[in-house]
Amino acid sequence: MHEGIIPGMQILAIEPYYGGSHRAFLDGLVAESEHEFVLLTMPPRKWKWRMRGAAIRTVEQIEDNPPGEIDLIFTCDMLSVADLRALLPRSLQDVPIVCYFHENQLTYPIPDAQDRDFQYGFTNLTSALAADAVWFNSDYHRREFLAAAESLLRKMPDCLPSRAIERVEEKAEVLHPGIDSPVETLKSTHGDPPVILWNQRWEFDKNPDALFASLIELRGRGARGGGFRLIVCGERFRTVPPVFAEAREKLADEIEHWGFAADRSEYHALLSQADIVVSTAIHEFFGLSVIEAVAAGVRPLLPRRLSYPELFDPARWPEVFYESDEELADRLADVLANPAMPSGLSDRAASFTWAKRAKVFDAALSVVAESGRV
Repeated sequence: MHEGIIPGMQILAIEPYYGGSHRAFLDGLVAESEHEFVLLTMPPRKWKWRMRGAAIRTVEQIEDNPPGEIDLIFTCDMLSVADLRALLPRSLQDVPIVCYFHENQLTYPIPDAQDRDFQYGFTNLTSALAADAVWFNSDYHRREFLAAAESLLRKMPDCLPSRAIERVEEKAEVLHPGIDSPVETLKSTHGDPPVILWNQRWEFDKNPDALFASLIELRGRGARGGGFRLIVCGERFRTVPPVFAEAREKLADEIEHWGFAADRSEYHALLSQADIVVSTAIHEFFGLSVIEAVAAGVRPLLPRRLSYPELFDPARWPEVFYESDEELADRLADVLANPAMPSGLSDRAASFTWAKRAKVFDAALSVVAESGRV
C-alpha cells in the first residue's frame, strides 16, 4: 500500500464512449490501480448522443443492478455530470464525482463546413461545475478549456455567470494519463533507409496533409532529401481525409505498412520497425500515440505547440521540435540523416507507464473521496 492511498476504495467508473483512447485509458488505470472498480460502459458510437443521453441510461443501469457501497464516481467529458448528479438515486447523491477531460467540445477543432454547436461546450462546462474534482490530461488542455469557457460565457447576451470559471479553476488539476509498458524495441541500429511512422488518427485535426506533402517533397529530392520507408497505422473512421488515398498512390514505393493495427501485438511489432515518429497535429490534448512510440525507442519530430512542449522540455531536447509546416521537410531530412534517439528521451516517455501513473491517480482519487462533496 502506498502512502496517501485509502485501502479498499470502491469506485464506480462510468465510460459512455468505451473505445479507442478512452478504453485504453480506463483499462490501464483499472489494471494497475490498488482500488476496486465497478465499470459501467457503452459502445464507442455517436458521441453527440452519448453526451445528450448517457446520464439517463447510466442511472437506469445503476437502478437495475445496484453497485453496492461506492466511495467515488469516476467519469469523463462524454457524460453530462450535471444530469447524472440530478438523476442519481438517493444512496449515491453524496458520493463525490471526478470528471476526467480527455477532450472538450469548446476547443476541439471542427471542419470548416460545420458550425460549432455550443450546447456541447455548455455541457462540458456544467459537468465541470457539477463535479467535485475536474482533471485534465495536460496543462495545455486545462488552460485551453478555461479560456474557451470564459469566451463562451461572454457570448451570452445578459445574465452572465460571474463565478463559474473561478469555481472550475479552483478544483481543476492536471493528471497526465498512462501508457502500456513500452515494448522491448530500443534500438542501437536503424533501418536503411529509416522508417517513418504515422500512428495517429486518420482525421483532419491531425493535419495529415502537412505530413504527406513533406514526404512527397522529400521523395522528389531523391538522394539530397534522404530515402525513407513509411508505416501508416493510426485508427481510421468512416470518413477519411482524401489525402490518404492520394498519398498511398504517390508514395506506393515507400510504403512498408498501410492500415490500422487493431491488434496490440501487431501494433507493437510495427513500433519495433519504426525509427522516426512524426506529428503534424493542429489539435492534441495529450499525445498518447506519440508517447507510446517514443517509449518504444522511436525518435519523435513534433510541432512546437499544443501539449508537446509540456511533455518534452524544448530547452533540453530542442532537436525534437520544428516551428512550422513549411520547414517540416527540411527538418525531416535532417532527422533521416541522423535518426539516433536523443539521450534521456525514451526514459521521459517511459515515465508515463501505467505502472507509475496509477500510483498518482490512486492517491488523487483517495484525496477526493476523503474530502467528499465540494
